[in-house]
Amino acid sequence: MSLEDALLNVWRQSLAENKKTVTLEGESFPVRSTAKRKLKQIDFQFDGKDLRGLEQNPDTKSRWAAMARDGKKVMQFLEAGRYVAVVADGKVHLYAPKN
Repeated sequence: MSLEDALLNVWRQSLAENKKTVTLEGESFPVRSTAKRKLKQIDFQFDGKDLRGLEQNPDTKSRWAAMARDGKKVMQFLEAGRYVAVVADGKVHLYAPKN
């Protein structure tokens, strides 16, 4: 499974299918909600990396937030506090790594 496939799986199970637990390569990860906004959040491991999926806050000024306000399902993915990718309406966009 590629990183893109893993991210799409997490997005689909948590946002599109509203599952309480995400299953990825035989491991289960709970879907939690953030304290303030009740946005969905999933901490998971893939390929030896600790990743976090975080539902897009629709109240920010980004283009991803605009998509979320329009009813699209958008999830940002972070590794060690850095945004690495976003899945918006079933499409994966990887951010270029910063050197």
